[in-house]
Amino acid sequence: MTKKEVTQMSYDIVGCAIKVHNELGPGLLESVYEKCLKFELESNGFRVKQQVKVPVSYRGLEMDVELRLDLLVNSTIIIELKTVENILPVHQAQLLTYMKLLKKPQGLLINFFTDNITRNLKPFVNEYFKELD
Repeated sequence: MTKKEVTQMSYDIVGCAIKVHNELGPGLLESVYEKCLKFELESNGFRVKQQVKVPVSYRGLEMDVELRLDLLVNSTIIIELKTVENILPVHQAQLLTYMKLLKKPQGLLINFFTDNITRNLKPFVNEYFKELD
């Protein structure tokens, strides 16, 4: 996978999120948007896993914790969905941590509680993205 391919995939994912938001509007539960976005992504040929458990280990100690990310697309891009008035630094930290723990190059933080998805969308890349061609 190249940087260009990941970037294009991210662009296509955002298009699917916009389509869901345009049809449903703001004000629903996060779980509703999650199911609809998964359906939209799969309808567009993406492989999507929902509520993926995020393993945590510390110096060989495997933690029995219930961390779950919302959507994982093509085993490459993590999507965290929110339906909040304002995205907080803790939401960003959550996504960045999931990306690090799962060694994924890109994450999208999408807030559906808005009148414009693109203004409330935050893409993130990390060192795994920088290592791609």
